[in-house]
Amino acid sequence: MRFIPCLLAGILYGLTPMAQAPARPFPQHVSYQPGVIKPTHILQQRMDDSVRSFYTAWKEHYIRAGCGEGEYYISFESSGSKQCVSEGQGYGMIIVALMAGFDPSAKTIYDGLFRYYKAHPSKNSASLMAWAQTKNCRDADGSSATDGDMDIAWSLLLAHAQWGSNGSIHYLQEARPMIAAIMQQEINRQTFSVLLSNAVEPDSDDYFDMRSSDFMPAHFKAFAKATADTGWNMAVDNNYRLFYRMQNAYSDDAGLMPDFIQHINARPVPARARYLESRYDGYYNYNACRVPWRIATDYILYGDTRSKTLVQKINRWIRTTTKNNPDNISAGYSLEGDDLPGRYFEAMSFIASFAVSAMVSSEHQPWLNSLWDYIVSFDVNGFDYYDNSIKMIAMLLLSGNYWSPSLPK
Repeated sequence: MRFIPCLLAGILYGLTPMAQAPARPFPQHVSYQPGVIKPTHILQQRMDDSVRSFYTAWKEHYIRAGCGEGEYYISFESSGSKQCVSEGQGYGMIIVALMAGFDPSAKTIYDGLFRYYKAHPSKNSASLMAWAQTKNCRDADGSSATDGDMDIAWSLLLAHAQWGSNGSIHYLQEARPMIAAIMQQEINRQTFSVLLSNAVEPDSDDYFDMRSSDFMPAHFKAFAKATADTGWNMAVDNNYRLFYRMQNAYSDDAGLMPDFIQHINARPVPARARYLESRYDGYYNYNACRVPWRIATDYILYGDTRSKTLVQKINRWIRTTTKNNPDNISAGYSLEGDDLPGRYFEAMSFIASFAVSAMVSSEHQPWLNSLWDYIVSFDVNGFDYYDNSIKMIAMLLLSGNYWSPSLPK
């Protein structure tokens, strides 16, 4: 597969001047909720320039031409058999929609990412995406991954707000059935917790289990507004209650969530070892590392104090355990807050997420400033698509350039 930059990028840039102008071009400099902070030790222009520079490198590394005409996908960039996962496709569609205005080819690329998603439907719903494709663009299997679907659906609301829905793709008409399918097939209608995928049925052993990082309250609020489905409000309320319960029972000092939670309908517990992915499935590992970012975004955009309360416990613990030095952040912790053995290396997915959570209170201003400097000191090389994509989204949030399609300008 070819990278978009070089000849293909030049073609795209040449074709896009007549395209519909974005309604909310980068940079946006959003006024976040009262009390939310951004880095204060550098000028806004320098932050914006850092975002532009990293986006250019991210785009060159990860956006590739798909197998179908006009398709693009986010490269999984792995030596294994997978070329793309829906999780990465969701990240990419959010990033490209938010960078419109700086990138004149953003709409063309976004539409190509959309076409790739549509070309790979899950077996149980054409509105949801098959979670992974192999190197020859064939679906690994027909099941979905809930987090990828949620990000893709949210990106469609972004695209509607950014470019309208009068072009070849009616973004809002695509978003609404996708959101409905997520509610029907990826939300547990008894507990309103989030299912792992649409392969999980009511009689499945894991019907009352969830991946903690799939709770995205800011997304849920946008879904509720777009569809008038009150089930999303119930999902917000029930999952906040679940997270408080998990914090108090298993991580009262550090405030951390495990990668996976089991038995939500009875007595919720951290997942057993090797529940799904690794011996650390019940620890704060490579899934749960996204929780501070996902939860804090709700306070940043909507001012929900439940969000702030949850992440403040995490903020105070991480500052204490690292002695306010970002270089001391490990790539994984027990729920008690102890470093996982052998994880003393930089993992941007952990670091960037802690930076977003620091935005909820001015008490973390020096810490946030240090985190910004640390994050931007690394280039795209040396990290994979997961770390770099989360870093890209975090930089948009940290610089004040992340906005909700359900809120006014």
